[in-house]
Amino acid sequence: MAKQAKTDRQAVIDSIRSQQSKRENRRGMMIVGVCVLVAVLIVGAAAFKPVKDWWDLRAYASASLSDIGAKASACQDVTTKSAEGSQDHVEVGTPMSYPDAPPAFGQHWNMWDSMDRKLYTESDRPELGELVHNLEHGFTILWYDETIADDSDQMDVLRGIASKLQGTDNLRDKFKAVPWTSEDGKAFPKGQHVAFTHWSLGGVGETDPAKQVGVWQYCSDISGAALEQFMEDYPYMDSPEPNAV
Repeated sequence: MAKQAKTDRQAVIDSIRSQQSKRENRRGMMIVGVCVLVAVLIVGAAAFKPVKDWWDLRAYASASLSDIGAKASACQDVTTKSAEGSQDHVEVGTPMSYPDAPPAFGQHWNMWDSMDRKLYTESDRPELGELVHNLEHGFTILWYDETIADDSDQMDVLRGIASKLQGTDNLRDKFKAVPWTSEDGKAFPKGQHVAFTHWSLGGVGETDPAKQVGVWQYCSDISGAALEQFMEDYPYMDSPEPNAV
């Protein structure tokens, strides 16, 4: 009887151990499954934005710059103002502020941003001191306010415009689209959410520094047609340092 009782106890122990082992295996499989799911979600999230951007840009693949966004009539007349600050470089990190919203000329950092990147958001935009140096080098800058930044459809329009001006070899594509925030300075004129700026010699080939002007054009909406005309009227060659990249 004692031997039988011992055998029964062992059977119970073995059964309990077997059940525990099965539960641990199930728990292990659940953990592995959760880890795999998390990994898939992380990879999917990382891939989502590039795929979405590609998908959204399909609409602009066959469009010309002038066909993107609003009509040119969304923009006001071009205005100019006597410019100063050519060759007036200061050390990187020097605090910079400008009286105009946004700036088209002025003292600037001794560093500038390359041609590679065309569109920026508030989180990664170069500092104003860099961007004004880009203006000295012949860039046209499209500045957009928070109304545009908060509108995903409008940002898609900006991505479409930026896609038409990609590249670093053709200096005609000296262009950047960057945000203008309340921390940068005063707001754009009422009802205007976009501004084009350029630092002009006063005409291609002009050599008199006194002829230099800052150029502005404000728009209530994003207009590829207006931008194209602005860049034709004020090309990169019409700037204090056109060949610097």
